[in-house]
Formats: sequence, structure tokens, C-alpha cells
Amino acid sequence: MKPALYHCSDARSLRCLWAVEEIGLDVDLVCLPFPPRAHAPAYKLINPLGTVPCWVDGDVTLTESAAICQIIARGSSLEVTANDPAYPAYLNWLHRSDATLTFPLAIMLRYSVFPPKEARKLDVAEDYKAFFLGRAGAIETALSDGRAWIVADRFTIADICIGYALFLSKTLRIDAELGEATRAYLDRLIDRDAFKAARARQSITPLFTNPEPV
Repeated sequence: MKPALYHCSDARSLRCLWAVEEIGLDVDLVCLPFPPRAHAPAYKLINPLGTVPCWVDGDVTLTESAAICQIIARGSSLEVTANDPAYPAYLNWLHRSDATLTFPLAIMLRYSVFPPKEARKLDVAEDYKAFFLGRAGAIETALSDGRAWIVADRFTIADICIGYALFLSKTLRIDAELGEATRAYLDRLIDRDAFKAARARQSITPLFTNPEPV
């Protein structure tokens, strides 16, 4: 039985779909309207949190995008294994991608995109924009030696997970404030065939439609 990936267009679950496309893994993709907890209430029977992604493979159910990506990468060229000297850095980047980089962008969306205009709190969004840009400086530093990818001298699942955060910053129209090397890195990432294929598989209206710049 194939694994199932529950997904909303351009949400964090895009990381997982991108990873699937990179390695050619056959999955059942279930596209949901956003937010699924409001528009697809039966989904809570699968994931009580009502969030995406959700990965169901037999008796295993996972709901964290970086963890799902780590599972998808096992045994593929996207994985950095525990016996590789780059493994600690790989894990750090993999988990930094969501806890440190995507988190402030999610707060920006919460206060500057999703609410009606009269309820938006742009001062809060501006604070979290600065939070994100400050922490994204670590990407610029890591790439300052001219490397193409973030760790292990090759493209890995860590690039996918960080790449989603950078893609989200582009969607929010703050990518111009990233460092030069980081912007070039983002261009390489979104030019990958698997990234394009993942977005092409989305069957629901994109989550973000031309948000106003913060």
C-alpha cells in the first residue's frame, strides 16, 4: 500500500511533495482546501490537529514536515547518514528550517495576510520579518564560500526544507532583502524540475494569492 500525503497548495506540506518528486516516490496525494480544519472537517479523523502535512504509511502517521522529509529521504541521495562527518550540520539545518526560519514567516502570514485588512497587525508582522531576516543571515554565511548547497557538498533534504522557507519569503515579497548568495541559492532551488513538478501537482487554489508586501 502506498504512503498517503495530505497537502494544501504551497503550505509546509510542499516540502514533502517536493521531496517525493525528487526521488520519484509513488504516493497517494490528497490535496485539501486551506485551512483543512475549517473546510475539510473529516480530515481531523486522520490528523486531529487539522494541519498539513500529514503522512500516513501503514501504522505510521507523522505531522511534522521536516520529520516527514527525513523519513522520505531515507536510503536516497537526499539523505546524509549518521556516519557522514556532515551529519550533525545536516540535522541542525534540517530542523532549523522550520523551528527558526519558517516559524516567523508563519506569524507574518497570521497577522498580515490571512485576516481582513482592518484586523491586520502590520507592526507585529514587521517585527517577525526582522526576526526572519536576522536568522536567514546564517544561510548567507554558510554559502559565502561559494558552495551551491547548504551541507555535505550536494543537494540534500536539508536544502528542500530550507528552500521552502525561502520560497515562502519570496511569496511574502521580502526575498529582495535576503543576501546575494541566498537569493542565488533560492533561484537554484525553485528552478529544479522536482520543485516545478511538485507545484504542478497541486490541484487546489494556491494558499497565498499576491500578498501585499510588509
